[in-house]
Amino acid sequence: MFPSWLWYDEGKVPSYALRPAPLGGGGRPEKGGCIPLERISDKQKILIVDDSEMNRSILADMLGDEYEILEAENGNEGVAMLQKRGGEISLVLLDIVMPELDGFGVLNIMNKNRWIEDIPVIMISAESGSSHVERAFDLGVTDFISRPFDALIVRRRVVNTVLLYAKQKKLVSLVAEQIYEKERTSSLMIDILSHIVEFRNGESGMHVRHVHILTETLLTALMRKTDKYRLNPGDISVISTASALHDIGKIAIPEEILNKPGRFTPEEFAIMKSHSMVGAEMLEALPDDYRDEPLVKAAYEICRWHHERWDGRGYPDGLKEDEIPVSAQMVALADVYDALTSERVYKPAYSHERAIEMILNGECGTFNPLVMECLRDCADQIREELEGDSAVRQNQREMQNVARELHKHEELTASERTLELLEHERMKYSFFAAMTEEVQFEYTAQPPMVTLTAWGAEKLGLPEITLDPLHDEKSMRRLGQENWRGLADALHATTPGHPVITYDCMLNMDGEYRWTRIVARATWSSDEPPRYTGAIGKVMDIHDSRMMMDNLERMATHDAMTGLLNHATAKKRIQERLAERPDGKFALAIIDLDHFKQANDTYGHLFGDGVLIHLAGKLRQCIRGGDIAARVGGDEFLILLECKMEVEPAIQRIFASLEGRYKEFPISVSMGVATTQEQGTDYDALFQAADQALYAVKRSGRGHYRFYDDGMEGTLSVISPIDGERPAEN
Repeated sequence: MFPSWLWYDEGKVPSYALRPAPLGGGGRPEKGGCIPLERISDKQKILIVDDSEMNRSILADMLGDEYEILEAENGNEGVAMLQKRGGEISLVLLDIVMPELDGFGVLNIMNKNRWIEDIPVIMISAESGSSHVERAFDLGVTDFISRPFDALIVRRRVVNTVLLYAKQKKLVSLVAEQIYEKERTSSLMIDILSHIVEFRNGESGMHVRHVHILTETLLTALMRKTDKYRLNPGDISVISTASALHDIGKIAIPEEILNKPGRFTPEEFAIMKSHSMVGAEMLEALPDDYRDEPLVKAAYEICRWHHERWDGRGYPDGLKEDEIPVSAQMVALADVYDALTSERVYKPAYSHERAIEMILNGECGTFNPLVMECLRDCADQIREELEGDSAVRQNQREMQNVARELHKHEELTASERTLELLEHERMKYSFFAAMTEEVQFEYTAQPPMVTLTAWGAEKLGLPEITLDPLHDEKSMRRLGQENWRGLADALHATTPGHPVITYDCMLNMDGEYRWTRIVARATWSSDEPPRYTGAIGKVMDIHDSRMMMDNLERMATHDAMTGLLNHATAKKRIQERLAERPDGKFALAIIDLDHFKQANDTYGHLFGDGVLIHLAGKLRQCIRGGDIAARVGGDEFLILLECKMEVEPAIQRIFASLEGRYKEFPISVSMGVATTQEQGTDYDALFQAADQALYAVKRSGRGHYRFYDDGMEGTLSVISPIDGERPAEN
């Protein structure tokens, strides 16, 4: 029977909460196969949406003995209540004229989300004009009650409406159960028959399921790519189911040939090739009542022609290109892929990547170029589908087929939404089950709404439900406009095959901005093509680990004493800057602290460290934000300046700024400068020229600066080591 369905006792309409069936099954269903849903309350729930507290109170008094009353004082609160508890609500009593969002606005949202198909609405208003009433009925209300209220009329209309919808849901349940049973029985019979073939063939029973999944995936991709073959979801279901019979003709092949580990002789290969015609003849021999069935027709095409090839070199009929039915084309490709990735008596299994490569390179025969494009497009999805294949996934596919069948009956469309709800709840259960106690959320795109768990709402200082969060001031303060946009862009960039994203950002948590990681799974509709419908996810506090990583990165890129960049990092950043702006005017200066050895010898090494830190601070003060400063030796520093005007005035200003005193020690520096105008943008050449200019300054008495010229070529380096190496003479 149909799992996780609504159950109604005879002559009574009970209240049940919508709950998905347990993953993995287990145990026998109750009441003839239906799983009864958990009873939340002994009373059914009625939502009253009215801005007048008096009206809500009057209605609650009239109905409170028989029903549990939920109240909302405006349309936005009503929509939030429907979003959060829609599966529990049996009826909505809705006012027309309300602030923020009126009754017609609520009805528009209920129609957009198809809630109106499951939840009846009775309009309540003093506005009894024909235009209002007509518009309300056009938007799907079931009945209309005018004020002032008559208790008998209100109770009678409420009871009638609830009973009517209860009977409708019971009818839907019965029809769905019948369709589900038919679907399961058909799948079971085909699986049994095909597994008999696989058993004789010595292959894994998973081959049939894999071919089914691959065929369905490839056909869906083809339908999205082109309308050339006029495929629809019903065709895909029929062809995918029929694919299980593709090798049924092997029943007639001797086992010694089927399971031969070596190459076939010409005679053996001729016998093996006969299985395609044998399978087709078996289907053709079915009684007339069955031969016209779409499933049998598709199975015939697949059995007979799944070994034909696009270039006409296949068998049994030598068909080529689109003479081969698209059903046979897809099963042929699916069969080849699974044969490559499965271990057989005559070969080991190839990896997914190698199998895709072999097929695309033409090593396994020629296929329809469009089909090859589909294979390339959904290669990652194929791997995920096959690796994640299970009884649960099989059950999901069966439920989708039930929904598709029910969709043919317009009077039963509410059932399709219920199926989608079940799938959505199951998916949320699986996702959240792996989570720890973090900030968990759900976002719906239409209407835009964020729902937080109680713990998460308290942690963020936000309400559990926020409508239109992009325009909510409190939400903006917590996350920020830029982060909202970044997260939204990341979610919209997902696909049904790759729905999970990770997004790092600063969040205001408990009044403190901390680094957080948002892990979210985008949700998509089952339509073709799928529509983005929202996301579920969690927010993790990664501030401490992020700070630790930042500190480690800083230690790797900065000088531990002065906090300036180290030489290796400075070189990398300068090379990047020069590559980005090859036409810019840059100057690279190497600065040497004069008489630094004297400071160490006279006042001690701690004092010497203070001198270096002092000079580094002065360097930071006299360069601009876009310039680069680094410590490159024991008492040598480097700066890169971009000068749009003359270079020398900037060098003079920096040189003068560095002169002075640190406590009782006089600060004097020597500088060697090289420019990209003279030396080009090669870092090593630029650094060597500035180093040679510095050497020339030190030879001529120190305490000044010089620009590199050709007369300095070939002079020695004055750069001293930093970490424990013997320092150069100053």
